[in-house]
Amino acid sequence: MAGTYAAGISSVAAVGLGPCSSKKPFSHCSALPYLPPRGAIPSFSAAPTEFRECNRFSLLQMRASSSEKSGSVEVGEVFSDLKEKWDALEDKPTVILYGGGAIVAVWLSSIIISAINSVPLLPKIMELIGLGYTGWFVYKYLLFKSSRKELANDIEALKKKIAGK
Repeated sequence: MAGTYAAGISSVAAVGLGPCSSKKPFSHCSALPYLPPRGAIPSFSAAPTEFRECNRFSLLQMRASSSEKSGSVEVGEVFSDLKEKWDALEDKPTVILYGGGAIVAVWLSSIIISAINSVPLLPKIMELIGLGYTGWFVYKYLLFKSSRKELANDIEALKKKIAGK
């Protein structure tokens, strides 16, 4: 086997991919590193400790995948619940119209935001405006206890208004 390896090296050197044996400054030599002889390459047989680690990781994977799933919702149950709610609706065309309008609004806002982001300085200005508004909101509604109660009352009133109560 060593003879075939040496023959392989000599044929590679003859082609010009081996070591530079010539002293010429512009010879066609390769800068690729040499592979060690086959006897120097360690065998690919794994030690028992490596197998133990592989088995340990596979056991961990099995334990993780076999854990009990609590609180999972069946897909059929969700669809049956949605079907019941859809059948209970009286004004289905209005719901479809509102849903379609919401999708179009999200699409248009995405287009507007991408157009704003393409202007060089405008995204940073909008970011500063957003940070300023966030600071104002925190100061106005979240910093003091009385203003937090006011915000909670406003949210409850909005919930009642939306729910129609």
